[in-house]
Amino acid sequence: MIKIIIVDDHAVVRKGLKQIIEEAPDLYVCDEASSGNELLEKVRQTKYDVVLLDISMPGKDGLDTLKDLKIEKPELPVLMFTVYPEEQYALRVLKAGAAGYINKECEPEELIEAIRKVSMGRKYISPDLAEILASNLDSGNQAMLHENLSDREFQVMCLIASGKTVKDIAKQLNLSINTISTYRIRILEKMSMKSNAELTHYAIKNGLVD
Repeated sequence: MIKIIIVDDHAVVRKGLKQIIEEAPDLYVCDEASSGNELLEKVRQTKYDVVLLDISMPGKDGLDTLKDLKIEKPELPVLMFTVYPEEQYALRVLKAGAAGYINKECEPEELIEAIRKVSMGRKYISPDLAEILASNLDSGNQAMLHENLSDREFQVMCLIASGKTVKDIAKQLNLSINTISTYRIRILEKMSMKSNAELTHYAIKNGLVD
């Protein structure tokens, strides 16, 4: 039996995932966590086979949680499960040590297949992500402007490009408005841009936001 812990800040999402996962006879959701810090506390006390981790959580987000988890439990497979398209975070989370990345719009069968695969120590890559990886190879590995951003800067850039205000972003990430404003300035400098409109145009052109 593959023992799974689901990490998502929405109880209704955790409940729905549990129902889907436990339709498979070899999968068992033995625990849940609503935050990154709660997950880290639980993995110190309990052994799991797979962590199903959402990226977007208030406070310590999924990417920061993943990095901390890989320090404490480097062998524990983590499957990132998120609403964000592969273009946004997939490469970053795989580089950070995730065993796979799957979108919340996937079919239940794909989720179950991904969990089984990462539980065996293998990587799960969706067909869409495989296409992105192939495109990157075809481009001669030429670095994109957003690849110079830190993970938090990249997250803020995507939220800005999605039309959210500095106040909205600060609330979502549980950070101060001044901190988000500083990130915005740093992002514009690193990408040699002058306005949110330029960031938005760039993000849409490169498939980073819808």
